[in-house]
Amino acid sequence: MKPILLQGHERSITQIKYNREGDLLFSVAKDTVTNVWYSVNGERLGTYNGHTGAVWCVDCDWDTKNVLTGSADNSCRLWDCETGKQLALLNTNSAVRTCGFDFSGNIIMFSTDKQMGYQCYLNFFDLRDPQQIDDNQPYLSVPCSDHKITSAVWGPLGEFVIAGHENGEINQFSAKSGEVLKKAKEHSRQINDIQPSVDLTIFISASKDNTAKLFDSTSLDHIKTFKTERPVNSAAISPIMDHVRNVIDAFVLKPFHHKTA
Repeated sequence: MKPILLQGHERSITQIKYNREGDLLFSVAKDTVTNVWYSVNGERLGTYNGHTGAVWCVDCDWDTKNVLTGSADNSCRLWDCETGKQLALLNTNSAVRTCGFDFSGNIIMFSTDKQMGYQCYLNFFDLRDPQQIDDNQPYLSVPCSDHKITSAVWGPLGEFVIAGHENGEINQFSAKSGEVLKKAKEHSRQINDIQPSVDLTIFISASKDNTAKLFDSTSLDHIKTFKTERPVNSAAISPIMDHVRNVIDAFVLKPFHHKTA
């Protein structure tokens, strides 16, 4: 397989994300730019311009209709995937660290940093209610006063969000009540990244404790640990191969076989 070099950022990349079909790749960086690429040949299709600070996170809904980004400019923005038009601007009191669409694409979540005297919040908006967007008022805002959220993804069917924290803890937050449904503490240091499998039944976490760990999304049961010699910045489960990819200073591919009931 021939590698493809994507040249479209002037500063370090903060996150990359495929769409559901895998034909598009979205990338964000500290240079304020959000790019979208053809994954097959690396051709850049366009950019989503509007942020004025580092862009920390990006996500695309399941039908590749909308794109969501969060930035250090204290905003979360919704974009039309095809045209690049900004559809919504949600202002916050601190940097937006994580963001994501639920399974339906109707609900978005994003977390804000604990900084400048403001605590970390996990916010939920229903895109079907324009009033929430116009008023910049989420239907649910969950304070995380103890340890800020450093990564987060949606669980199966959009019932809860799985969040990793700076102390190594993983929590399940109900998308209806904000209640912490389950907790896991398998990491000893900050969790840098969480990414789910294509069917959302399992997820992998990457940590500063030199490990990446697999968990069951519903029960938070620990399945397997991948150890490295350095902190793991990011990890992902391949949707088509029995592989887990850990990102440290280089790519390390390791086999993983998951048996479903």
